[in-house]
Amino acid sequence: MKYRMLAGEEVSVLGFGCMRFPTVSKSAADINADKSAAMLRYAVENGVNYFDTAYVYHDGKSESFIGEALKPYRNKIKIATKCPTWHIKKEEDFDIILNEQLERLQTDYIDYYLMHALDKERFDNIVVKYNLIDKLNKAKAEGKIRHIGFSFHDDCETFIRIIDSNPVWEFCQIQFNYINLDYQAGTRGLEYAHKKGLDVIIMEPLLGGKLANPSEQVRRTLSDEKTPVEWAMDFLWNREEVSLLLSGMGAMEQVRENIAYADKAEAGMLSAANLDMLAHTKDVFDKMALVPCTKCAYCMPCPFGLDIPKIFEAYNATASLGMSRAKEIYDSLNKKADKCRKCKKCESVCPQSIKISQNMTKISEIFS
Repeated sequence: MKYRMLAGEEVSVLGFGCMRFPTVSKSAADINADKSAAMLRYAVENGVNYFDTAYVYHDGKSESFIGEALKPYRNKIKIATKCPTWHIKKEEDFDIILNEQLERLQTDYIDYYLMHALDKERFDNIVVKYNLIDKLNKAKAEGKIRHIGFSFHDDCETFIRIIDSNPVWEFCQIQFNYINLDYQAGTRGLEYAHKKGLDVIIMEPLLGGKLANPSEQVRRTLSDEKTPVEWAMDFLWNREEVSLLLSGMGAMEQVRENIAYADKAEAGMLSAANLDMLAHTKDVFDKMALVPCTKCAYCMPCPFGLDIPKIFEAYNATASLGMSRAKEIYDSLNKKADKCRKCKKCESVCPQSIKISQNMTKISEIFS
């Protein structure tokens, strides 16, 4: 395993994202304990030392699960979790939630604590309004957290403003991959954070799996000397600004393969020809992407029973796989896009700011 620095400590270049464990039912809360614990053990034994969870992952069960599963390894690993900013309604909520998280994780301290999914509204109306920066500093002084950061979903101007507004940030977490160069924080934000002294964690390195299993048109643009997953990860490890990338691994095979890729990670590992190839791949991909859904499922459950990520998968497939295959995916759904009642509950939590209700109308028309 290779290591880089994150807020002054060595972390594995591959971080284990704990929001996509295998389950024993359709409920995200029903984590398959045996399979998931085996994956975590294998990761630790092969050098992964950074484990990223959140208050809401697996319907609130992820923190408790990894707290128990990783307890024997606590002195050799780093645990990262996040304050669910949208749950903060008053200053006291911060301490109540943090103490609950410490209990769930069975630990006295959290190595890396993030304000979760900041955008302009949450920063202004929650972080600033409820003095959460002071709360973070106090928790750090008390030894409950060791490093302070934030994850981000908004435009680059907002990202820069959040960085500049507070000198206490030590690191940040952004969505970035060889497709999303100008999306949200993007390349400009990555470079700005690095220049300002913040270490950077990358989420969505595979764009919700789209870069792991690309369409045939996209796959043909990639050299077969590496898998699509390895090309996507190497693009990130190639950059010195990246401390680590997170992979939400859901099967042992993914853990083994990603660790093998991480063993070879180096800044500057890609040639100019490699980067030109990935730029061409982006051009091809961009012509096919209709909705930038990463399948994070923050929009779920839908009050009216729609499987929103699956509907978007079918819609995107009309461009990448053809209408016949797209219709097979769409027809497998119990409830179609026309059942959307435009309550917009999903839109209020979508990290990608997708106009879901508008798209449901369009998708219904396309498939009918």
